[in-house]
Parts: sequence; C-alpha cells; structure tokens
Amino acid sequence: MSEKRPRLTPEDWIYAGFRALVSDGPDGLKAEPLARMLGTTKGSFYWHFHDVRDFHAKMLALWEAQSVDAVTATLDQENDPVRRLYRLGEISTDSSANYGGDGAEPAIRAWAHGHPDVAKCVARVDAKRLEYLRQILADLDLTNPEFTRIIYGAYIGLGTLSATDQTDNSGAMSTLLAALLALRDA
Repeated sequence: MSEKRPRLTPEDWIYAGFRALVSDGPDGLKAEPLARMLGTTKGSFYWHFHDVRDFHAKMLALWEAQSVDAVTATLDQENDPVRRLYRLGEISTDSSANYGGDGAEPAIRAWAHGHPDVAKCVARVDAKRLEYLRQILADLDLTNPEFTRIIYGAYIGLGTLSATDQTDNSGAMSTLLAALLALRDA
C-alpha cells in the first residue's frame, strides 16, 4: 500500500521557487525543474498557476508582502522610534525566512537584471523600505537623507555577504545603528 502524499499548496510551490532561485537562478523557476524538486508532476504546478509568468508574479507578491508589509506591520506596533530602529535592524538580519534565507534578496536583485517585471517589483520594494526607514529616522530627528541610504545600503550589502559566507550580521547592523544614534546624541 503506497502512502498518499499531501497536496501541495501554492505556497509550497512559491517557497520551492525561492529556494530554486537561490540555488539555480532564474532558470530554476520553471514548472519542470520545480516539479522535480518537489517530487511531483507539472500538472500540480498548473493546477495552482495559470503559467510560469503567473507563478513569478505570485512569488514577487509574496516577497513584497513578507519583506515590506509584514515587517512594517510588526514595527508599527513599537511606539519608541529607537526601539523600532533596532527592531528593524534585527529583522533585516534575520535569515530564518523560509523563502530562501540570506540568499533570497541577492537572488531576486540579480533576477531583476534583464527582467522588467522583477525590476519594477524591486524598485517598488526599495522605495517603500527607504520611505519607511526615512520616517523612522525623522522620528529620531535624523533627517539627513544620506543616513537612510547608508543604512539601507548596509542592509543590502550585509545580506549579500551573508549569502556567500553565512556570517550573522546582527552585530554589524546593531553597531551601525548605535553609531548613528550616537551622532544624534552628540
């Protein structure tokens, strides 16, 4: 008697897509290699997604929702802007995400080169993140726009480093934020 496999959900496919993007690049984001990865057939893929483009759109929508909307909803619960900034630093260096870990962000950014829909999504995410960070810094009377770019650039760069060397960046990000806050208090 064979054991019946549980049905795959769209999220199962999407999370597999992020893992494939990290390990194989955009070429891994097709129905057949994903089906092999999940030990199923392409029919399951097409049960959940109209086509590969639809799958890509849903991957990007999930990434945007988790990397912007869920993060800002969590941070909005914190009233103290100093604590909110440090919490943002903690979240930005947390690699426990089940959609590709540290490699997801650099892989998505690499995918954006030559893929206009992905590039638009990355630009939208960057704009939302930069504006949210700018507002946190403004709440701290740190209004120099370069501070926003420095912190965000550090986030992107540290994530890229962690994707290759698996180093925990929480200490480095915390140090950067502490140095910035020390400027405010000087």
